[in-house]
Amino acid sequence: MIDHLSITTTDLDRAQAFYDAVLGALGYPRVNRRAEAIGYGVRDRSPDAPPYISIYRCTGEFVPDNRHWCFRAKSRAAVRAFHQAALANGGTDDGAPGLRPNYHPDYYGAFVRDPDGNRIEAVTHQREDQE
Repeated sequence: MIDHLSITTTDLDRAQAFYDAVLGALGYPRVNRRAEAIGYGVRDRSPDAPPYISIYRCTGEFVPDNRHWCFRAKSRAAVRAFHQAALANGGTDDGAPGLRPNYHPDYYGAFVRDPDGNRIEAVTHQREDQE
C-alpha cells in the first residue's frame, strides 16, 4: 500500500549509520547518497514492491512528533535483528521485540526511536512455526 516514505534528520551521517544497520537487518539496501538525502530499497512499480525510503536532512527547525513508521520484516528473527541494530547504532528502545496480541495473535513487533527521536517499528505477521 505504501509506495514511499520520508524521514527527516538533523545529522545525515549519523542517520546513515543508524538506517544502514536497521534497514539492512530488514533487507532494505542503501541505494544512493546525495548531499541532502539517502535512499533505501528499490524504486519498483510492481504491486508487491516494498516502499522506497528516503532520509532527508532537515532544512528548518526540527521538531520530532508522534508519527511512526513501520517496516515489514520477513521473520521474528529479522524483527530482533532490527531492534538489536537500532540499539547498537544510537537508537533507544520504545518496545522490545515480542508479540502484540492486542493487534492480532501473530503480530510480532519491536519499536525504537532513532537518534532524532522518530518512532520506527519492524513487524512480522508470521506465526513462529512459519519461519
